[in-house]
Amino acid sequence: MTTILAAGDHFVLNCLLTDRLRPAAPGATFRELTLPWPVEPFGEVAEVREASGTEDQLIEALDGVDICVTQMAPLTERILKASPDLRLFCVSRGGPVNANLEAATRHGVAVSFAPGRNATATAEHTVALMMAAARRVPATHADLAAGTWRGDYYMFDKVGPELEGSTVGIVGYGAIGSRVARILRGFGAHVLVADPFVRPDDVSPAEVTDLADLMRRSTFVTVHARATPETEGLISRQMIDLMPAGGVLVNCARGSLVDYDAVCDALDAEKLFGAAFDVFPREPIPAGSRLLTTPNIVMTPHLAGASKQTAFNAASIVASEVERFLQGQPLAHCANPDVLARIH
Repeated sequence: MTTILAAGDHFVLNCLLTDRLRPAAPGATFRELTLPWPVEPFGEVAEVREASGTEDQLIEALDGVDICVTQMAPLTERILKASPDLRLFCVSRGGPVNANLEAATRHGVAVSFAPGRNATATAEHTVALMMAAARRVPATHADLAAGTWRGDYYMFDKVGPELEGSTVGIVGYGAIGSRVARILRGFGAHVLVADPFVRPDDVSPAEVTDLADLMRRSTFVTVHARATPETEGLISRQMIDLMPAGGVLVNCARGSLVDYDAVCDALDAEKLFGAAFDVFPREPIPAGSRLLTTPNIVMTPHLAGASKQTAFNAASIVASEVERFLQGQPLAHCANPDVLARIH
């Protein structure tokens, strides 16, 4: 009999996981562990990052478990050594950053993930941040809430650009970037795309170009590239300096992609009209950060993917992976596929 651990949290709830797992794994025995995220921020656990819970919690919960489905649980060398029955570890997020893939492969544990689960939520949030920064929504709301009616926001040098008729540059054209493009076309924007892995036919009617050209031509720039060693600092000071005066920069991808000090400098110099961020170099943002005092920055606390549909999608994707695994079929989103041949 298969034993499955649902290690959910306060977003991807255990009840969502088990509701979808029961028909996918008939006859399985289920256990549950609730991890503290997002009430407590995720962080590093031993050698993995963006994880919630402790190694000791997982070791205890995985005793006799064949399959674990989770969003944030860590999978470390120590946990793997202590969990000899584990065969499949399903991470219900866009990448298995909380799993030690090298160690999992050595121990014969397949690791799957859930690409695209929050693509729509993040794309919608991106466009919301664009508009909030361009129309100064947070600042004007704060003034009104404080009892101040500021007519000077209507002065020409304090108003921002519209999306309709503007050129918007999308850096990275995966599941999220492509959805942002689709939304922006509905606004009547001209869309540029910089992504070394796409061809012009893949993005039509958007226009493919290189990053420097995109930065020079775009009134709005939004970042959706993956965080890798090659993309660290991709939106550098040099690239930000290329943007037209009065532009708006948005990042809902990862904090490592953007030079935030350069953005603050550009805002202080009124080179940029505004910026909007859902992700940061350090999370939570440390006290004393320039991001907390630089004008015309709109910020949200890494919740672009937070929607009810994202949680449902996450549970559905991992349940489908469990069903495939139990039926001896290839996984749709396996991070270490060489392991599957050894398991089956």
